[in-house]
Amino acid sequence: MIKNLLLISVLLFSVTAFSQVDDSKKPKMDFYVNPTLNVGYNLGNQIKDNQNKDSQYYQQYVAPYLPNKITFGMSVIGGYNFLPNFAIGTGLKYSYIDPNFHMMYWLIQPKFIFNPGDEAFFIDVTYGKQFNHSAVSNSDFWSLKAGLQVAYSKRLSQEGGLFLERFQLGSSSAIFIGLSYGITIFSNKNYTVEGIE
Repeated sequence: MIKNLLLISVLLFSVTAFSQVDDSKKPKMDFYVNPTLNVGYNLGNQIKDNQNKDSQYYQQYVAPYLPNKITFGMSVIGGYNFLPNFAIGTGLKYSYIDPNFHMMYWLIQPKFIFNPGDEAFFIDVTYGKQFNHSAVSNSDFWSLKAGLQVAYSKRLSQEGGLFLERFQLGSSSAIFIGLSYGITIFSNKNYTVEGIE
């Protein structure tokens, strides 16, 4: 009986000693804040090309609801990275599509992180619902973004990405492709090698 207990104790100690994870680089950001700027190009302006632009119908009902070719925006997401490869956040987005379109959205954003740490590749899937009044109210959008997050300091990473966004603007919609740049500030100072002292 004592031999069995001793053998089990030695096995447990061996498993514990040889399976320890390197604590110098933890794979999660924990809490994070991510401000981002983006600029995009409108891929979906077919309505502009197919309509008689001189018609009264076009001037009154179509033109005011068509976005420009270029859009820009900014967003701030706060969230928690509770698994090494998954985080979820929420926040706000401002999007300028046209002089008549100043849109404010409430966001929810699942984030998938591959190779977490110093040079993490990520994919964001974002849903946004408009909460302000503009040329169009009650708009929503979906966004898919892929990019790279590069360590800058012990609590800060820079990120760049390519995104695809689809806006539902009343009875019409617009699809934008573009680039984004942001920073991520996180609470776990040991997330990257910059935090190792």
